Amino acid sequence: MASPRLKETYSKEIAPALKEKFQYTSVMQVPKITKVVLNKGIGAAVADKKLVDVGVEELTTITGQKAVPTVAKNSISNFKLRDGMPIGAKVTLRGDRMYEFIDRLLNIALPRVRDFRGVKDKGFDGRGNYTLGIKEQIIFPEISIEKVNKITGMDITFVTTANTDEESYELLKAMGMPFASGKKQD
Repeated sequence: MASPRLKETYSKEIAPALKEKFQYTSVMQVPKITKVVLNKGIGAAVADKKLVDVGVEELTTITGQKAVPTVAKNSISNFKLRDGMPIGAKVTLRGDRMYEFIDRLLNIALPRVRDFRGVKDKGFDGRGNYTLGIKEQIIFPEISIEKVNKITGMDITFVTTANTDEESYELLKAMGMPFASGKKQD
């Protein structure tokens, strides 16, 4: 199987450009994406357990990798939530699947968002990781709109080896992340 297009682009073009920009002495210092985590919190799952199965199935369809249900860590009586109840779904992508997912996200799914003007650059955590919130799962072509009974969103977290937000920002921008503003504000 051939290696993903984005992975080739990263190794041939993006990594050398970042090495030069940040004056790294070694190629190993160049930031790279280590994993992508898709997380879907399903608050209504407290009342209806089947919603978690639907969420797991949707994430599995979108990524091509089996998603797992997430469970509550503590009980909150006001929300009728018990410790250990399934309340969401997540999937972690690494390697070739991760690059293929990023490629599909940037080139197919994000352009399908209504009134899309780019993603906000406020999702950095200070350690070089970036989280992007998506309001509708139907932007992914793998999800058929007829089968969806409830539109839900999800968080997509890009975990990088970058030490600063600036390095992470430049890495994601070079990979094709359509940030809304020209330069990252601190």
